[in-house]
Amino acid sequence: MGQDPTGSRLHVAEPAPLWPVSVKGVLFIGGEVVLLKNERDEWELPGGRLEAGEDPVSCLGREIAEELGVAVRVADLIDCWRYPVLPDREVLIVTYGVEPLLRADLHLSHEHKALGCFPLGGIDALRMPDGYRRSIRHWAAGCGL
Repeated sequence: MGQDPTGSRLHVAEPAPLWPVSVKGVLFIGGEVVLLKNERDEWELPGGRLEAGEDPVSCLGREIAEELGVAVRVADLIDCWRYPVLPDREVLIVTYGVEPLLRADLHLSHEHKALGCFPLGGIDALRMPDGYRRSIRHWAAGCGL
């Protein structure tokens, strides 16, 4: 710490953390939430990493189309939270509610190990971060499920 011209001590700010941002969508089809199993054997919401210069809503639409083969309307922002993916690596998760635009069959992309649709009452038994459960419940309540 240094001093300013008046003799007061200056506080040197720590650099702001730089985390990847992952934009995820809560999608219900037939009253069940759509989830994907990742390489860590965790269930997660569809979506993915925000690219440089990309808007979060555009990112989510692109990612869901790539991962599930379905077009969606991105609705309300639900939540934002930090997730420690590994002991020394965190990701900022941003979740939105989404609605399918057309009736389409979901398909599994090469990015995930499995695709599943689960009733709201079944999500507690799944291996997934609590932030996803919170987002799912919040969107379900807003949709009257």
